[in-house]
Amino acid sequence: MNATANSADGERGAAGSAKPARKPARSRTGGPAASGGSAGAGTAATPAKRTKQAKQESRTALVRRARKINRELAEVYYYAHPELDFENPFELLVATVLSAQTTDLRVNQTTPRLFAAYPTPAAMADADPADVEELIRPTGFFRNKTKSLIGLSTALRDRFDGEVPGRLEDLVSLPGVGRKTAHVVLGNAFGKPGITVDTHFQRLVRRWKWTEQTDPDKIEAEVGAIFPKKDWTMLSHRVIFHGRRICHSRKPACGACPIAHLCPSFGEGETDPEKAKKLLKYEMGGYPGQRLKPPADYPGKPAPAAGGEPAG
Repeated sequence: MNATANSADGERGAAGSAKPARKPARSRTGGPAASGGSAGAGTAATPAKRTKQAKQESRTALVRRARKINRELAEVYYYAHPELDFENPFELLVATVLSAQTTDLRVNQTTPRLFAAYPTPAAMADADPADVEELIRPTGFFRNKTKSLIGLSTALRDRFDGEVPGRLEDLVSLPGVGRKTAHVVLGNAFGKPGITVDTHFQRLVRRWKWTEQTDPDKIEAEVGAIFPKKDWTMLSHRVIFHGRRICHSRKPACGACPIAHLCPSFGEGETDPEKAKKLLKYEMGGYPGQRLKPPADYPGKPAPAAGGEPAG
């Protein structure tokens, strides 16, 4: 996950993703293109006229605005999903650990060879560290990551009968696994709601004034209090998708943002619609996504394999 990613630590079903019950029509605020295999931001909403605030936003108003943002993001990113390729909970756990300080794309280009060599916790627990290091070298910090992978695999083999546990307290007891990684696994491999506080999530919820916290655990708690628990996993996907595609760290594409009218930080980035469109990434900009094997409803192109060839 961009380094989903890659975060303060490091939907259901195997490689699939949970999604809304219906595929909504194109949002009035923009969203995926109807054809052509790519998506565009469309015409951004006009931000509300700003006046000097006479008083601070009330709690009730904040909750209403936050939930409206989530609803509108659900229309734009109806296809939001975890951007790591995986077939089972063990693969997702390993991929999430590898995603620290790198992109999900780089992880997805690396894990096929890794899982071909070590498909189970038992196999990875017995691996030669030097061999694992060589396989995961492209993801960076490969020595520390190797220690975590072999350590968590050993713990899974010895303490959990070779199975990834489905409880938060068990997951965070594994080497190299914190709350962020645990919530990714719980939400996407076990269908248990959780908020994934990665760097994108932190940046956006602060821009939207949902919280002023900087500690990931406190952000998780404050944002979690705004939304029903059942919404947490998909909320995380939508926020992260928006952060990767439009609301970038250095150059947010404000002029192409479909929720500009709800954003108190509008204007931090490029506000001209045409210039902002040039800043869009992945399917929003007509480029391949991060997964070599994306879900069927993904409107963009699959990512290329490690050798540069498109995934089959």
